[in-house]
Amino acid sequence: MRSLGRTAGVTLPLSAIRSSRDWGVGEIGDLPMCAAWLKTAGFGVLQLLPVYELADGETSPYGARTAFGLDPIFLSISDLGDLDGATSAAFLSEGDERERQRLASLDRVDFKAVRALKDKALARAFENFWAKEWASQTPRAKELIAFAEREAAWESDLSLYVAIREEQNRMGWESWSTALRYRDPASLADARERLAKRVLQHQYEQWQLAKQWGDARIAIESIGMKVMGDLPFVVGRESADVWAEQRLFQEGLSLGAPPDALTPQGQDWGLPPYDWKNLAESDFAWLRARVRHASRLYHAFRVDHLVGYFRQYVRKPNALGVFDPANEADQTEHGRVLLGVMAEAADGAELIAEDLGLIPKFVRETMSALGLPGYKVLLWERDDKTNALRDPATYEPASVATWSTHDTQPIGAWWDELEQKERAEVLALMKLDENATREAIDEGLFATLFRAGSSLALVLVTELLGERARINEPGTVGAHNWTYRLPMTVEALRVDADTLVRTRRFERQLVANHRA
Repeated sequence: MRSLGRTAGVTLPLSAIRSSRDWGVGEIGDLPMCAAWLKTAGFGVLQLLPVYELADGETSPYGARTAFGLDPIFLSISDLGDLDGATSAAFLSEGDERERQRLASLDRVDFKAVRALKDKALARAFENFWAKEWASQTPRAKELIAFAEREAAWESDLSLYVAIREEQNRMGWESWSTALRYRDPASLADARERLAKRVLQHQYEQWQLAKQWGDARIAIESIGMKVMGDLPFVVGRESADVWAEQRLFQEGLSLGAPPDALTPQGQDWGLPPYDWKNLAESDFAWLRARVRHASRLYHAFRVDHLVGYFRQYVRKPNALGVFDPANEADQTEHGRVLLGVMAEAADGAELIAEDLGLIPKFVRETMSALGLPGYKVLLWERDDKTNALRDPATYEPASVATWSTHDTQPIGAWWDELEQKERAEVLALMKLDENATREAIDEGLFATLFRAGSSLALVLVTELLGERARINEPGTVGAHNWTYRLPMTVEALRVDADTLVRTRRFERQLVANHRA
């Protein structure tokens, strides 16, 4: 954990942030303010869940339609340079402004409604840019041209994909005409000319996203904070990357997980498996580019589903799957090569492995050989011989300690459901007896976490605030997943009496454990 040092961080979706100016979803422009708030509580890392562009109707950040482009829903509209510094009320209709206020007041993110409203504002901003900048080819217009040329390796296909998909009634590329589906050069050239203005608008949005992100990162660095991100294992099948790089993905198959005690038929995630052979023929150029791009966004990032880089579980529809590669020796070598490729491409950013679940011994051994840190969930870390909970102080420094992840309950809610035996084990870990007050238990849980030997300790934002809400509940679908929002704006949290009590307690614990 060289780049992060001994520190602690808070995990949250960018969409969850509230501010006095928001549109019902978190914005890039509010990241520095959020980081500054967490800094006052002693934290040094802001960990964000994936921020890549989602398709209409999608809410899970792990099913993006691009491995590179950020989601325009996260743009801070009032920070765009093409609305003459106007507030939202100055360029939205009276009805739209009422809608903005309604969305901002909701307890959950309404992605569909927020996206529709922001699309209106972005269209207006782009029209202003088109008339005032593009028509005269001003320096700002040339700045956009330079961005599009610099990022053409991914943005050229992504902007065209978005434009064609909108023209095709937002249907995925697998339903397009044969010529467009299989990227006939003449058909693509015709579409690029026919849809040139919409292509340019998407490039404009990605340009603004890159500018706002760069400014936010600099501001966060200036207060001594770092940004940790999340690199999903793969993209959705209906994505620009699969359309543009069809040889790199296996057609007609999907990723999943093998059968276990809870899922006897295994899991089918509906995501496209990689074609490792074709990826290798280009020396994994697409994967290298993806990691390099992530390293420009983050100081460190979580490598989702690490075991998939050793062996992906590939299945046909309504059938059990097989591992690819098939045997352990090939899997070991495959993972070693891929992780080496990613480490080379990371350009100084820290790779942190999501190694939770059933992880083969050879994966752990490879991680250790490469010095790749993994996760230590305190409730799941047990001694191999005695099966007793491990003392977190014994965790190796090259690891991340946490009570919970975005796919689990926060520890407060988990504690309420622990069986008596497990509670007794955790109480012993905290050096508390069964008569301890709930306040003492709450404080002890995090004191135990922060004294871990792991260089990085992470808490969910819900844990920081003492909430019981979940960010995601795997195996379920509905508005309860991925739509969590902070209970109040960051400005309000900074002065809220109850929140101040909690953040000051965290600060004391972090200082005591040499993390602040």
